Amino acid sequence: MGHPFGGTVVILSCCPGVLRGPRPVCNQPMVSWTRLLVLLGVGLAVVGLTTVSAQEGVVGSWTGTLDAGTAELRIVFHIERGSDGSTATMDSPDQGATGIPVSDVTVVGDSVTLAVDRIAGAYEGVLVEDSAKIKGTWTQAGQSFPLTLTPADKADTAPPPRPQHPEPPSPYAADSVTVRNESAGLTLDGTLTRPDGDGPHPAVVLVSGSGPQDRNSEVANHRLFHVLADHLTRQGIAVLRYDERGVGASEGTFEGATSEDFAGDAAAAVRFLKGRPGIDSEAVGLLGMSEGGLVAPMVHTRFEPVDFLVLMAGPSVPGHEILVEQGARMASAQGASPSAVDTIRSMQQQIMSAVRTASDSAEVANQVRSMLNTRGLPDAQIQSQIEQMTSPWFRFFVRYDPAPTLRQVDVPVLALYGSKDLQVPPEQNAPPMRAALRSSPSDDVTVRVLDGLNHLFQPAETGLPTEYAQIETTMAPRALEAVAAWIRARTAVN
Repeated sequence: MGHPFGGTVVILSCCPGVLRGPRPVCNQPMVSWTRLLVLLGVGLAVVGLTTVSAQEGVVGSWTGTLDAGTAELRIVFHIERGSDGSTATMDSPDQGATGIPVSDVTVVGDSVTLAVDRIAGAYEGVLVEDSAKIKGTWTQAGQSFPLTLTPADKADTAPPPRPQHPEPPSPYAADSVTVRNESAGLTLDGTLTRPDGDGPHPAVVLVSGSGPQDRNSEVANHRLFHVLADHLTRQGIAVLRYDERGVGASEGTFEGATSEDFAGDAAAAVRFLKGRPGIDSEAVGLLGMSEGGLVAPMVHTRFEPVDFLVLMAGPSVPGHEILVEQGARMASAQGASPSAVDTIRSMQQQIMSAVRTASDSAEVANQVRSMLNTRGLPDAQIQSQIEQMTSPWFRFFVRYDPAPTLRQVDVPVLALYGSKDLQVPPEQNAPPMRAALRSSPSDDVTVRVLDGLNHLFQPAETGLPTEYAQIETTMAPRALEAVAAWIRARTAVN
C-alpha cells in the first residue's frame, strides 16, 4: 500500500501493503533516506556475500540509533561466521524491516565495512574500547549520518508490541482453503474464517495493497488483514484472505502482474465463496485496501459481480496524479520548504508524463534516465528506478483512471479514508470518489474521512510511513467497527 516520496527524483518502493510508487529523493538533508530503508528493505530475508572473514570481535548482533531528523531509528546488524567467511543481515525494528541482506562484509584490522546494496547504503566504522563499540558513519542516497554500534540483546532487536494481533483460541473456525483461478492457470492458498453456526453467513474477500502480499497483508510487523478478519468474523461475517499469486503458498508469478491480473485472482476468490457451504451466496462482497480499493470495483464490473464493496484508502483519480501529490505531501510532512515541494511536484509531473506518453519501455527508460542523471544519483539507483517504472504494474497504474469503473458500480459502497493519509490523500481522492459513485447506479453510497488516521487507519501524528512500525495499534477500533457495522446493516448476519 507505494509509497512515500521526499525529494526531486523518483525512488520506487516495494514495501508491502501500501500503494507503491515513485518516491523523489530530496537533495536536502534529513528529507528522504529513511523511506529508502523501510520501502526497499522490508521482507528481504537472505544473507549477503563476504570478501574478508570477520574477526571474532565483530561476530554477533550490533545495534545503534540513527538520528535522521524526522525520526530516531534503531539499526541492527547481525554478523555471523560462515563456512566461507562472514555473512550479515540488517534490521530496522522501528520500521518493521528485517533480514535486509548485507551484500558485503569487510573487516581489515579494526575497520569494519558493511555494504547494503539493496537499499544503496553502507556502514563504515572502527572497533574501539576493546571491541565494545563500533564508531562510524551510515551513508545512503548521498547522505551521511553518525552511527555508533554496541552489542545488542533481544530487547534491542525486538519490534514494538502488536496488542491487536489475534491469539488463539478464537471463537470461530479457521479453514485452510485453495482457490483455483482457471483463466490464469494458478491456485491461490488462503484462510477462510467462519463464525460459529451453520449460517448461511455473509462473507467478504479481502484484496490487499500493492507489492507482494501474503494473506495477512503484513506491513511494518502489523498483520492488517489478520486483525481485520478477526474483527469481522467475531461480528458474524465470514472472511477469505489469501496469499497473492507467487507469494507464500500460492502458485503463479507476482513479477509482471498488473492490477487487472490481481482483479482476476480476486474474482476467483469471490466465485469460491459463492459456492462454499455455509456462505450466503447473495451476500458476498469485496474489501479492498489501498490498491485493493482500485481492484475491487474492477472485479465487480468486469469479472464477477458482488453484493457490496468496501474501499479503504481507495484511489479515485489516475495513478499519475496520486503519485505526484503523494510525493509533494511526503516531502512537506518531512520538513521540505515550499520551494522544495514545488520542485518535487514539478519533477514528478515530468516523470509521470514520460511514463504515460512513451510508446514503449525503452522510451520510458531513455527519458527517465535523462531526467534522473541531472540529480546526481548513483547509477545503480537510477537503474533500479527505471526497472520499476518500466514494469507492467507501474505503467498500468500510472495510466489507469478508476472513475469510469466507479461510475458503473450498482451495489452498496462504503469508502473510507484517513485524514492523515499521505499516500492516498483524502483531499485529493474523497471528493472524486463521492462524485463518481453519486453518478453511478448505486443508491447506497457512504464516503467518510476518519479524523486522525493514516494510510493504514492507525491513529497517527504526521501520517508518514516512518510512523507505521512505531504505532502499536494495527488498525483503529473505530475503523474496524465502521466497516463491521456497515456490512452488518446491509446483510443478514446470523
